[in-house]
Amino acid sequence: MRTLIMACFCALLLFQPAFSQQESEEFWPDGSPISPWFHDYSKVKLEDLGKQYLLTDFGVKNDSTLLQTKQIQAVIDHASADGGGVVIVPRGTFLSGALFFKPETHLHLEHGAILKGSDVIEDYPLLPSRMEGQNLDYYAALVNAYWVDGFTISGSGTIDGNGLKFWEAFWQRREEDPNCTNLEVSRPRLVFVWKSNDVQVQDVNLINAGFWSSHYYQCRNIKILDVRITSPHEPVKAPSTDAIDLDVVSNVLIKGCYLAVNDDAIALKGGKGPWADEDPNNGENTNILIEDSEFGFCHSALTHGSESIHNKNVIMRNVKVQDAVRLLWLKMRPDTPQHYEYIRVENITGQARSFIYVKPWTQFFDLKGKEEVPISYSDHITMKNIDLDCDIFFDVAITEYDRLADFSFENLNIRAQNADFEPDFVKGFEVKNVVVNGKKLD
Repeated sequence: MRTLIMACFCALLLFQPAFSQQESEEFWPDGSPISPWFHDYSKVKLEDLGKQYLLTDFGVKNDSTLLQTKQIQAVIDHASADGGGVVIVPRGTFLSGALFFKPETHLHLEHGAILKGSDVIEDYPLLPSRMEGQNLDYYAALVNAYWVDGFTISGSGTIDGNGLKFWEAFWQRREEDPNCTNLEVSRPRLVFVWKSNDVQVQDVNLINAGFWSSHYYQCRNIKILDVRITSPHEPVKAPSTDAIDLDVVSNVLIKGCYLAVNDDAIALKGGKGPWADEDPNNGENTNILIEDSEFGFCHSALTHGSESIHNKNVIMRNVKVQDAVRLLWLKMRPDTPQHYEYIRVENITGQARSFIYVKPWTQFFDLKGKEEVPISYSDHITMKNIDLDCDIFFDVAITEYDRLADFSFENLNIRAQNADFEPDFVKGFEVKNVVVNGKKLD
């Protein structure tokens, strides 16, 4: 009897995510070592951010109906001119349009503080920017940091995009023209950080974004710790409110977060189009670690594309997923040369409609006159130690221009309505201890 009990216990452990330290945690999927920087979870302390500038000390009023963009920006500018420091939003609601943080300035939101975005697009200036894999003039975000190394957003308060009016305008336009693009309806992002290194966002709530919730472009060394990012998918859907968009970045730690939005939770971007890999504004995303987090409703927990050219060394681990449309989504965009490589998804529990989704993404296909269709590659994709309920296990269909290679499924316990598995789509598929609907796959 004791032998039987031990055997059952070992079998149970086999399909439990291993949340303890593992040897594999010390190395990226390509075998290179993970820097100790990724294991430093220390929080920025308010007292270490320099001189403190409390908004209400400078005449900014706690009034949710009074637009105070100029007054709040004046405090930021004063802090910058005075040698830097941290701008503090106290408890209360403060209505603003686009704000621009300067070098040596930071943002802190006290408990109960709400920085609320205006729902009038004219309060967000049209500037050189980056959207959907292209550099163009677009509307500023509510919180902007351009060339602000060491920028931090901290505190347990809330940045509220107040996006309802923008969502309604988008769905009205989509009803008029089902093929309209995201950029046809002017909407502001919640947070946009550009060409800024050593960025840390911690403890805050980002809610109700008009467009993407947070967007990091051409940055290095980003830590997003214990952040909650939400926008509704009902009763009004908040369109394209991606929680975290990573766009030409390296060294990113996302830890302890809760993400639930009406689009992708974490999306890796970097450029689009047949010549995207030749454009100096584009580039790769490398060394991304996502761990110890939870995902509510989202179109995908982790998405590569639709505007990506090269993503390498991406780990998502120790995660609970509930009501995700997809766990891992590899968007194979046929008008863009792509390479997704060395991606590992492990120690996952919960529910998603599709376990893995790999299909051509053709919504806005445009070869721009190029005759040859680019070839796209996905290789060294590992999914292991996962216990998941889903509708579709292997949601994969590729074209002659897609190359899938070196996939590994290990220690999976999957319950799926559609358990079909077609490993022939992949050149080199290792399957080890994979059980779908109680049946072990060969």
